[in-house]
Amino acid sequence: MANTTIYDVAGAAKVSLATVSRVMNNPEKVNPETREKVLKVIKELGYRPNAIARGLASRKTTTVGIVMADVSRAATAQLLGGIIDISKKYDYAIKLFSMAENDDIKETIRAVVAEQVDGILFLNDELEPSQMEMCMSLIQDAQIPVVLCNAMYDEKDIPAVGIDYENATYDITKELIDKGKKNIYLATTVRRYSVNFHKIAGYTKAMQDAGLEPLVFRTSGDVSINTLHFQEFIKHNNIEAFIAVRDSIAVSFMNVMIKAGYKIPEDCEVVGLQNTKYAILSRPNLTCVDTPVYDIGAVSMRLLTKFMKHEDIQESKVLLPYRIVERETTKE
Repeated sequence: MANTTIYDVAGAAKVSLATVSRVMNNPEKVNPETREKVLKVIKELGYRPNAIARGLASRKTTTVGIVMADVSRAATAQLLGGIIDISKKYDYAIKLFSMAENDDIKETIRAVVAEQVDGILFLNDELEPSQMEMCMSLIQDAQIPVVLCNAMYDEKDIPAVGIDYENATYDITKELIDKGKKNIYLATTVRRYSVNFHKIAGYTKAMQDAGLEPLVFRTSGDVSINTLHFQEFIKHNNIEAFIAVRDSIAVSFMNVMIKAGYKIPEDCEVVGLQNTKYAILSRPNLTCVDTPVYDIGAVSMRLLTKFMKHEDIQESKVLLPYRIVERETTKE
């Protein structure tokens, strides 16, 4: 066929452009059955890739795609810090892809695949399980290595790096209970985040183990909104301790309490579940469960590197250690 293009090959073989490219440039990354099918179509159509294009492809830098929902969160910035520092050591190129709440998820993943990335770090933790399943299926069909970075889903076959958020939240809740606190509230977000479900589970288990009623309060991560929520909330509830899934929410609550005349930690102990910059910037300094976010990013990139290099991997689910950092918002 005269002037046969890579699009013709992909269409005839019923595979993606990325798969055709890999067959030509990195055949070892394509399973034998698919590779043979594509090679057969190339032969039948008489496809001859442009020599200059092939030369460029053979010298291309390893590229990692990062799929994320929101870059404005402090924890996301720390994750990216760890990812980028490790990527520099390997001389990787990084491409960022935004997957906002109302975006067409399938089209976003197809766009990532079309960029012919060599691996994917998936930071978006706002998806429903069915949406995550669709994303992973599309990525796996394209035979691109993927690692979930601080996005906690129960699918056992998907490599992931994070901490045990359920145990971490259980530990800090139990610590407050052991001090004699009973009215302990957990503030979470209205929007769905996979890690928050694990935090709620740990908190709930600790409260129920102590024979106490779980008190979950849902609010916004937007300070202008949650400040109004908290102003009404403290009028009608006796709050002995307050745990927030985000440090920014904990600080927002604390500011409302202090402005209303309460003393922290004398009247109410406050805890954040991240240990971001907000914990040190707040007055008083915020007690936190320390999530090693930078390390999660760095380890995620190292794990993805092993997959891209086809190295032996002992454990594809990595849970990093956490610790409780006691500061001024809790009593000794």
